[in-house]
Amino acid sequence: MGSTTADRTVIGHSAADKALLFGGLPLAGLVLGFFLPRIAEWAAGREWVPFQGPLRLIAAWDGWWVVVICVAVGLVGGVLLAGMALDDTLKVTITGQSVEFLKNQTTVTVPRVKVAVAFLDGKEIVLQDASSKELAREKHDQFASESPKIAAAFRAHGYPWSEAGDPHASEFRRWVEADPDLSPAANALLRARSKAFDQGDKGKADLRELRGELSGLGYSVKDKDKKQYWRATG
Repeated sequence: MGSTTADRTVIGHSAADKALLFGGLPLAGLVLGFFLPRIAEWAAGREWVPFQGPLRLIAAWDGWWVVVICVAVGLVGGVLLAGMALDDTLKVTITGQSVEFLKNQTTVTVPRVKVAVAFLDGKEIVLQDASSKELAREKHDQFASESPKIAAAFRAHGYPWSEAGDPHASEFRRWVEADPDLSPAANALLRARSKAFDQGDKGKADLRELRGELSGLGYSVKDKDKKQYWRATG
């Protein structure tokens, strides 16, 4: 879950998370590196195994130094993977003054005075103001069993929490091309978002940025199975 003190609660990036990532992944890389020469020797020549070129090259090497190099590469690779996994995990810091979301080196801070309601929408933590405008919509990485602790953390710091979820859930409509109830600008932004779903990490950044632009036009957007649903705010 995270950690709690008298003045703040942190969701994600707990000591256990870090120990698991920076202990488990480097160890797995080390073990894989140690056995890689033997694996390569066994797999080389078996055409159904991919990466035959690199495997034959490793299998052709001989000497203790091959194992040392493979172990070192596996260890470093495990550390790098752990850092990437931690960076891609949402960290939420809740205090009586604000909520801070940190992910992929991007920080979003929402002052407490602006929050009219907080709730979970599936795996997303959502904050809305008094006009129903979304101040934040961030996907958390906690297990389903941890979800009640998220609600408890917000309540503990004085945030109004909706156990029933989004008070405006019934207002969302699925977006279709050239929706006549939307302005040309909003349709253009939603069209651009629809193309961003299959663009990997770059697409994720575009989805976030374009959601912000739609919010500025007076619309809230949520995604489900690469489909977009919108509603007017205010």
